[in-house]
Amino acid sequence: MLGRGRSSGSRGGVGGSASGRSGSPSAKDIQALGDLFAKYASADDDNEIGPEGVESLCGDLGTDPSDVSVLHLAWKMQAARMGFFTRDEFIRGCVALGVPSAKAGITAAGIKERLPSAATEVESKRDALVDFHTYAFKFCLTEPLQKTLDLDTACAMLQLVLPGAPHTEKFCEFLKEQTEYKRVTLDQWTSFLRFNEEVAEDCSGYDETQAWPLLIDLYVEKMTN
Repeated sequence: MLGRGRSSGSRGGVGGSASGRSGSPSAKDIQALGDLFAKYASADDDNEIGPEGVESLCGDLGTDPSDVSVLHLAWKMQAARMGFFTRDEFIRGCVALGVPSAKAGITAAGIKERLPSAATEVESKRDALVDFHTYAFKFCLTEPLQKTLDLDTACAMLQLVLPGAPHTEKFCEFLKEQTEYKRVTLDQWTSFLRFNEEVAEDCSGYDETQAWPLLIDLYVEKMTN
């Protein structure tokens, strides 16, 4: 989570959420969230939390920067750069999580209190799962004009966002063993989510007449031969 990402602007204004829109925060809440943001902001840019600040925030949250909960937080913020949170992103994410109404108040403890709600949303709402899954792919596009992920990054992220899915482990093994593909596209990434939802672990019920990417066809061929 702490790697330097591409330079990019924020994805929307304060108050929006990753899969919907939260109520508008009060001016007092915005001020308090800004004060909390300032605690972690970079000394070189007070409108941005950099890798060191993200690591400090994770320390206060009691979580490792590589934990999926940090990706949930970035998703709620709709953070555009890996390892960086802008002021608007930070405030938007905290509002989307409902931090202003947390029992612990607008503090790191308040973020920690509300953060599990993002995991619950992903687990219980398919549209949130799809949005989070797609966001995770795009979040890893750290170079200008980059549109695909290398296999190591793709596997690491799949194991983070779909750890209990029927095909994740075997598919990652397949990706590392095969030699035809060097990178994963967004279409392959999103299709893999649907594949896990529709196809049993032994690949029974797989309909090759559907518009599956060739990469998934090859995976099924490998698993069934």
